Amino acid sequence: QVQLVESGGGLVQAGGSLRLSCAASGHGLSTYAFGWFRQAPGKEREFVAGINWSGSSTYYTDSVKGRFTISRDNAKNTIYLRIDSLKAEDTAVYYCAAESFGTGDRDSNYNYWGQGTQVTVSS
Repeated sequence: QVQLVESGGGLVQAGGSLRLSCAASGHGLSTYAFGWFRQAPGKEREFVAGINWSGSSTYYTDSVKGRFTISRDNAKNTIYLRIDSLKAEDTAVYYCAAESFGTGDRDSNYNYWGQGTQVTVSS
């Protein structure tokens, strides 16, 4: 029902910034919660940020608080992840995910996933 396409990844220097985008298509997207996840080589996928259906509530894992900002533009059906003060440990494939009527927190049962976009941070 929902397709997600991430973009905005690339190679950046430590301390720099990136803005990742997730273009969503489907029906009733305004009722969906969205999240960003990442997976580094040899590690399990982890939740990094989420946002509820209205955009009024956001959630972040402790390691990214103060550096990552999730937002959504319902008019454009796009979800963003702003990453500031990039660190080498932020290197990973970043995935966008969605859940109808979800909360956007790490415990949401996200059931739609994008293909991912690679973020590589050089130190």
